[in-house]
Amino acid sequence: MASEARIGASDDELELLTGEAVGLDLRPTSFVLRAAGAIIDFLVYFGLWLLILLAISSPWFNGALDAASGAAITLSSLVFCIVVAPTAVETITQGKSLGKLAVGARIVRDDGGSIGLRHAFIRALTGVLEVFFTLGGIAAMTALLNERTKRVGDLLAGTYSQNERVSSATPPVFGAPVGLEEWARTADVARMPDGLSRRIAQFLRQASRLTPDARDTLARSLASEASVFVSPLPPVSAELFLAAASAVRRDREFAALQLEATRLEALRPALESVPHGFPER
Repeated sequence: MASEARIGASDDELELLTGEAVGLDLRPTSFVLRAAGAIIDFLVYFGLWLLILLAISSPWFNGALDAASGAAITLSSLVFCIVVAPTAVETITQGKSLGKLAVGARIVRDDGGSIGLRHAFIRALTGVLEVFFTLGGIAAMTALLNERTKRVGDLLAGTYSQNERVSSATPPVFGAPVGLEEWARTADVARMPDGLSRRIAQFLRQASRLTPDARDTLARSLASEASVFVSPLPPVSAELFLAAASAVRRDREFAALQLEATRLEALRPALESVPHGFPER
């Protein structure tokens, strides 16, 4: 992952800008969803502990265990259910749990990467106090005062809960910029490498969020790479050139796909039919 440049907060999301000045849309889970997921996890782990207690109090174990052994198993099972099990689950699933799956959340590092054993253990250890012993009181107060709804365990581990069920908005589709319509009809725009095309598309989507200097620098760099695939070059700014070249290439590839589909449809009867007299099987 590229080095982090800065993290800025907006009204409804937090944006992570990488070293290439590309914004990553990483949305924290809301307080209500975090609470719902925590309740589910609490019931699951507490229910697991109750099942263990019922098992050791059954006639098969009750006669074989003395009072000291029963107390030791009870305490050990409690530690297992509220520390070991949550740590193992979040480490193996990279930030998931049953409650988080239900609400569409995942625990990630502050830079957006997957958590490891250290992060999961710190969260589980602090969760003993702020979630289990206080029934979520400390965690709720901390999350309400934090812009990313972090609890104490997240603050110590450097993690937060990321919402993975964000409704995707359909991006607008733009044609060639005004003044370049004639150029777009006659320009030779060759197919660009996939990596370059993706970087150009990502830049055009995120350009309005960049600072003017970063926007101009990145546009010039991408335009320099893309210029070898375009002839003639229009006398416009680097960003307008990228928008125009992308629009031309997109429209022509779409037209080629439509033409191919039309030809295949015309050939469908011949492709699906069998020779005269050939038995159908």
